[in-house]
Amino acid sequence: MKCPSVTPRRGLVGGVRVTHAEGRVRAGAAARTGATSASGSGSSTGSPRGAAGPGPSPPAHRGPGPAPPRGWAEPGARQHARPARTPSPLPPPSPAGAMASLLCLSLLAAAAAATSPGRLVPFDLLYADGVRAYLARDWARAAELLQRALHSYSGLRAARRACRAACARQEPFAGGPGRWEAALLGPVLQRAGCLQRCLGRRLRPAPSAHRASRAVRRDFQRREPYNYLQVAFFQLKKLDQAVSAAHTFFVANPQHLQMREDIEKYRRMSGVKSDSFQDLEATPHWEAYETGVQHYDADEYLQAVARLEESLSEALSALEECRALCEGPWEDEDEEEEKMQPGLYEAIAAHYIQVLKCRQQCVLEIATKPGRISATEDFIPSHLDLLQFAYSQVGNQTLAAECAASYLLFYPTDEPMLEKMKEYHRELGEDTAVTARQSIQLYVQRSLMEKKLIYYAVDHLGETFNDPDLWTPDELIPENLKQKHREDQEKQKRETLDVEEWEKRGPLPFEGIVVTMDSQQMNGTQRVVFDRVLTESECKDLLRLTKAAGEAGDGYRARRSPHTPHERFEGLTVLKAMQLAQNGDVEWRDAKLLLQASEKSRKIIESYFTPGKKLHFSFTHLVCRRAVDGEQEGRMDLSHPVHADNCLLDPEGQECWKEPPAYVYRDYSGILYLNDDFQGGGLFFTEMDTVTVTAEVRPKCGRLVAFSSGKENPHGVWAVSSGRRCAIALWYTHSQEHAEQDRVKAEELMEQRAAGQDQPDGDGHQGTNGRSRSSSVPRAPSRASKPAEQRQKPGLDREQHPRVLRARDEF
Repeated sequence: MKCPSVTPRRGLVGGVRVTHAEGRVRAGAAARTGATSASGSGSSTGSPRGAAGPGPSPPAHRGPGPAPPRGWAEPGARQHARPARTPSPLPPPSPAGAMASLLCLSLLAAAAAATSPGRLVPFDLLYADGVRAYLARDWARAAELLQRALHSYSGLRAARRACRAACARQEPFAGGPGRWEAALLGPVLQRAGCLQRCLGRRLRPAPSAHRASRAVRRDFQRREPYNYLQVAFFQLKKLDQAVSAAHTFFVANPQHLQMREDIEKYRRMSGVKSDSFQDLEATPHWEAYETGVQHYDADEYLQAVARLEESLSEALSALEECRALCEGPWEDEDEEEEKMQPGLYEAIAAHYIQVLKCRQQCVLEIATKPGRISATEDFIPSHLDLLQFAYSQVGNQTLAAECAASYLLFYPTDEPMLEKMKEYHRELGEDTAVTARQSIQLYVQRSLMEKKLIYYAVDHLGETFNDPDLWTPDELIPENLKQKHREDQEKQKRETLDVEEWEKRGPLPFEGIVVTMDSQQMNGTQRVVFDRVLTESECKDLLRLTKAAGEAGDGYRARRSPHTPHERFEGLTVLKAMQLAQNGDVEWRDAKLLLQASEKSRKIIESYFTPGKKLHFSFTHLVCRRAVDGEQEGRMDLSHPVHADNCLLDPEGQECWKEPPAYVYRDYSGILYLNDDFQGGGLFFTEMDTVTVTAEVRPKCGRLVAFSSGKENPHGVWAVSSGRRCAIALWYTHSQEHAEQDRVKAEELMEQRAAGQDQPDGDGHQGTNGRSRSSSVPRAPSRASKPAEQRQKPGLDREQHPRVLRARDEF
């Protein structure tokens, strides 16, 4: 059954396809209330592109941050039975139709009652209505509802924490006589009853009404409501609140290109206060930790001690809050899949292990700075390590020894710390008792107990577990898991190309080329930098060819870069270069050099990475990136965001998905640089988190950087802040069926040109040592060139050959 007045529609809303948060929240809300609105508003038809003009752009267009809105219907978002959908109404209404109308009215009445004073309205319903108001450009209502949604979300979490803490005091578990079921499960039932009563008092309507879908909860964890909220506040002329909302979202989503632009716009606006750029959801321990480390690095140990102690205390408190929230409802990873339900003991064990794993992962949550993917390693032990040294520097050896003893609970065989403990004993007296902090003792004992239970479940119940701690004792881990870990390490070693593999490779096919950096020097796998691939004169000739790219390129023509508004982008394919030469717009020798230089690069990369296994061209592109004058001040974005070349990078999930629209058939990538007279524009490699930089390559004439195209080599390009950066971008594949057909056509044009001349053109470029024809792809049927009077001007044949002339970007 659906209530027509409030049922959202899939597809286009106000001319813009709805694909994100509104769809997810509506899917969750509709499963419970028949798409009834928590605020009483109906569905809208407004466009999300409401922030026109100089202000920030709304979150309808997104960069590499949170994905744009997904569709409305999300089956299985909540495990509640949906009323059956009725067909289109036909007069006179049937009894079933009348009953459906009555039920819709009752649901609407229930939703209206949910907004009455004293009730905590479910945050996903408020979020859904906030997005509806946003799309309707009702900024005041959108701001109100989104703020209420955030308040409701916070209130729900606070209520759960408070009730669990209260019930732990009121209904403690204790041993006693009788059967173990009564001794164990009796208190469990009493605790459950206490929680139900407490949450029932604090949360009205019933607690079950607040069980939002995973997608909605994920939006709140990623601070997605602030993305909408900043635009609503901007439209209401409340700049300070808009800036705070935008900054709060950006802190947790630093790769979001559109929000980077919005932040820059806010900084340039008059009337915006600098203190408005505040994180509304800042965690106290991170601010204290970073300040403490700064004092520590500056040798200001007295201030460092104060802030690090504050950070440690706040971190342990945050850890307890996170652990309390782990005691939530059962989360079935395969909730879409129908399967046999477990028995009593299996269900209890599975849910309990889920809770234990969640508690263990809490240390990663508090150790991960907002906006980062990777957690700070050994977050709690590192506090103690820093504190013991800082206390020793300020002369408090007693507390220094206490921190050292606490650290040794995590790493009892750490040689440097054991030596420090001996020093502290000599200074304090051998008879002085030194004990670890009680809070740390309890933390370690509890964590080890939980790990022991989890590893038992892994060993005997088929569970899986990613241990978040480096300090877990080796004897706690089951032997079969140790063996699997060793096998994984061996497999990784076999798959990794290291320096020793260089001995297996044949010599490079050209003299004078040098390997400047290999995989080991670049802190990765299957990465290499060659120099002297081109001469200075060859670089100059190819740069002359790039001028044609700006005037008659293959679709960009010095337009704004597809990756950043601060740069212009010029591109030229090998086929377009030949067509320009055929029309007399560029020199034949320069177009031929582009073919030769790219073929030379292919042979080098093939001989280095895959000797004896053919590499075919996948795509070749001569590209230039030019900084836009007057638009570089305060710039925060990249020339090209971090990505992988043959898969879709998922930093949060630490995965790279080999599926379209990624070019999954690409195996190796290369960039042949032509110049270095510009600022920025360097290539850099990162870990899978897209944040931790592992290597950088500075462009210069004749330098070729090559690497495998998969998830092992995420990479990006620093912003070009001044000048013009030019290079030949190259991609290769082992699959002949995906070979570059443009190249075959370009080589045919070159052969036709050579056949029409007494002597082949382009003899002045022998330094490339490459042939004009590549054998990497089979020849295509020849086409005669058009007579001169029938040829079109450069760039005008785009309609006839859109796939040929619309080049892909550099990476």
